[in-house]
Amino acid sequence: MVDELWPVDGAPRTDELEAHYRYPEGLRRPWVRANMISSLDGAVSVDGSSRPMSGPADRKVLSLIRDLSDVVLVGLSTAVAEDYRGIRRTPARAERRDRLGLSRVPPLALVTSTASLAPDSPLLTDTEVPPIVLTCAAAPAADRDALAAAGADVVIAGDERVDLTSALAELDARGLRRVGCEGGPRLLGALLDQDLVDELCLTLSPTLTSGDAGRIATSPGAGTPRGMRLESVLHADSMLLLRYGRMRE
Repeated sequence: MVDELWPVDGAPRTDELEAHYRYPEGLRRPWVRANMISSLDGAVSVDGSSRPMSGPADRKVLSLIRDLSDVVLVGLSTAVAEDYRGIRRTPARAERRDRLGLSRVPPLALVTSTASLAPDSPLLTDTEVPPIVLTCAAAPAADRDALAAAGADVVIAGDERVDLTSALAELDARGLRRVGCEGGPRLLGALLDQDLVDELCLTLSPTLTSGDAGRIATSPGAGTPRGMRLESVLHADSMLLLRYGRMRE
């Protein structure tokens, strides 16, 4: 059961979550929606994984955002740590994506400056569509070639590290404008540093973790505050599901 806290005037109820999370119509550029989870005391993970903080409502929204996205953007290290596989076509996903005119399933777009992914990784072997590997010219050519031979769409975006503006342009050229970003913190921090995040969906987990886990976004610099506008608040099982949009002039 997912209930709505705000707004309350005419917004859809729990069985119509799709309307809460639908991307804007008529996009002319990539729209980056970050979807993250945090404990009450600001931790992004427990023992290296976000799963202990999640729950049914959070997983439902994660699946829904994937259903509505053209591509799922994620850092390679996060995908490995969280045991990612390719996204599967379920009956509910098939109905929604067919109805909305989207592709069969959204591909994963893996961000890595090293291209250090084994060709027998489930990210390459356990998937319905090949992943897109967004890497840079400094990544070893042999590793890039091995990923291409394993079926990945290897994209060079940047010289010494992945240039995320160029990476998003490459996704745009492939018709992938609804970008669902699932982190991790370094990728989200880099996107924020370049002001490339349009929307943040943040699940606030009813847990206190302590420990030394990081925040949902990290980067080497001091960071620049970005103004955000609250779009909606849902709650279920003591979790808050917050959605914020970027305030732009």
